[in-house]
Amino acid sequence: MFGTLVRRMTILALTVLGLLGLVVGSFLNVVAHRVPAGASIVAPGSACPACGHPIRPRDNIPVLGWLLLRGRCRDCGTAISARYPIVEAFTGVAFATTGAVLGPVWVLPAYLWFVAVTIVLTLIDLDHKLIPNRVLYPGTVVGVLLLAGGAVVDGRPGSLLVALASGAGFFLTLLVLALVARGGFGFGDVKLGFLLGVFTGYLGWPNAVVAFVAAFLYGGLVSVVLLVTRLRGRKDAIPFGPYLVAGAYTAVVLGERVVAWYLR
Repeated sequence: MFGTLVRRMTILALTVLGLLGLVVGSFLNVVAHRVPAGASIVAPGSACPACGHPIRPRDNIPVLGWLLLRGRCRDCGTAISARYPIVEAFTGVAFATTGAVLGPVWVLPAYLWFVAVTIVLTLIDLDHKLIPNRVLYPGTVVGVLLLAGGAVVDGRPGSLLVALASGAGFFLTLLVLALVARGGFGFGDVKLGFLLGVFTGYLGWPNAVVAFVAAFLYGGLVSVVLLVTRLRGRKDAIPFGPYLVAGAYTAVVLGERVVAWYLR
């Protein structure tokens, strides 16, 4: 199993990964906000959406800046959404957790890229019920290339073949379900399935199965809760991408344990 090859990372290394995740998370907020609007993710700099005043560097420190400002713009006092620090903190935790799970291997940068891309896609899907090709296509290509390079250096080219096969299987299964369900979920979810299948399948094809099953389990449970609480109606569209991503994260972090539990 993949886990037997992993050595523990030092607390210092995990801390660095967590801090890197905080910074990356700040940028992911920008990407998730600007890509659907067709705006540049590079310029102009971050500014208050209410008064338009540029955000000062000291106020742009991930999580800490929001806390010091007490969640309000320094210039106009307009409330700043708590989603910004939540995304930053989550990305930091996700980066550190990924490092702890995989250890110091050459595919680690590929998985950090995977985490960043899927967080952006999740945010956009929640906001717009859309998985944009502008993020998905380059995210998938770069991710697969990073994974391929890391797999070769790690001496695991066979795992790369399993990953690609898992990605194809994930994609085709979702495609069939989408055609049968006739609008149950979008083609963006189907294309996202390839990326998720590759990165979960690299850890072993059973992990890809765990990701697939967990996604539908999460989606079903949350949908039932939303319907029972009447927060959503039967005809309301519910984005499925976040559940696919949640299933993939479950497979990366707990996949081996889930498979071992099931086999027992």
